[in-house]
Amino acid sequence: MSRTELSRTKSSPVPLGTLIGREIRNGRVEKPFVKYGQAGLAKKGEDYFLIKTDCLRVPGDASTAFSVFAIFDGHNGISAAIFAKESLLSNVLSAIPQDISRDAWLQALPRALVVGFVKTDIEFQQKGETSGTTATFVLVDGWTITVASVGDSRCILDTQGGVVSLLTVDHRLEENAEERERVTASGGEVGRLNVFGGNEVGPLRCWPGGLCLSRSIGDTDVGEFIVPIPHVKQVKLSNAGGRLIIASDGIWDALSSNMAAQSCRGLPAELAAKLVVKEALRSRGLKDDTTCLVVDIIPSDLPVLPPTPRKKHNMLTSLLFFGKKSEKTVNKATNKLSAVGVVEELFEEGSAMLTERLGKDFPLNKNSGIFRCAVCQVDQPPGDGLSVNSGPFFSPASNPWEGPFLCTNCRKKKDAMEGKRPSKTTLIA
Repeated sequence: MSRTELSRTKSSPVPLGTLIGREIRNGRVEKPFVKYGQAGLAKKGEDYFLIKTDCLRVPGDASTAFSVFAIFDGHNGISAAIFAKESLLSNVLSAIPQDISRDAWLQALPRALVVGFVKTDIEFQQKGETSGTTATFVLVDGWTITVASVGDSRCILDTQGGVVSLLTVDHRLEENAEERERVTASGGEVGRLNVFGGNEVGPLRCWPGGLCLSRSIGDTDVGEFIVPIPHVKQVKLSNAGGRLIIASDGIWDALSSNMAAQSCRGLPAELAAKLVVKEALRSRGLKDDTTCLVVDIIPSDLPVLPPTPRKKHNMLTSLLFFGKKSEKTVNKATNKLSAVGVVEELFEEGSAMLTERLGKDFPLNKNSGIFRCAVCQVDQPPGDGLSVNSGPFFSPASNPWEGPFLCTNCRKKKDAMEGKRPSKTTLIA
């Protein structure tokens, strides 16, 4: 064989299907690079963020690494935001069974996130402090992104096709009719601030407490119908990658999702975060804390995300895609990610009912007859709580419980969130 023929043999292309098959068989599916940037300006000093890129599903095994990015926008003080930043991740991970496969781990994440948020809320409320916080919590494992959120911080996804989509749901009473109905059905009142019998002013708030949000962590002085149960969405990117923009409402009150995404396309993550904050400041001024995280999920053979081609817009299109008031219309059109072939939607659930979010299974130590509380993860005899088989222990105010075992304290929390017993605030009054 001649040198030319040998060279041609060496450079013969291998079919893509063969390469993928080899990677799967050898366990060497390439993970993307994760690059990030952070920027922010403080007005009240109540925004906090978490960046942790060295998390491991299996301790000591670097191949099981995943990353966590989160923003906590505190109100009525900073205690809840700091506590959530320090406690939420460990509470989520403690709710995931040990020694399971990566696929099983990813499937367990949505429920574990619900458990982690509720447990963090219970632990903070036991401190007796009255501050509260939003939480937008993002886990990136390979091409899979899982987002859990309460409040009005937001996470958007910008893909290479130019599709911008919300991965969170805003829990503002002003904008979320379903949440208004839930709060009032659970015993709260929704209305605007009424100053000395004059005209109602400001956004819709929940009373008692006057909070504009329907979900948060903390807020001990507000009725417990303000719940910590997060909206959870899990998606899988194509191998083209994508960009996440995670930010507090100081950004989103100034910029629509499309404006934020377009303001920083083609730039590295660190510079992109600074540019989003700068654009929000230019648009609205510094009226609130503005914190932004930009996270790029980049194919391993590319140094940065390739820039998305800019499209020419006529005046009508510009008004539709850039006008802030038209964002809901844009979201309806762009939120169906799987339709454009860039993202596979794996899971989405936003119910505020703990019964629906925890499922019906519950762990039992068969040798000891001990149940583990699905929320606080503490082992207890079944007589000390409420399980699917514990008929005599049903709370008189509750319907028959069809979920996993809950200890007495977590059962009381569940009933309070669902309006089945008076909230702490009502009892004090």
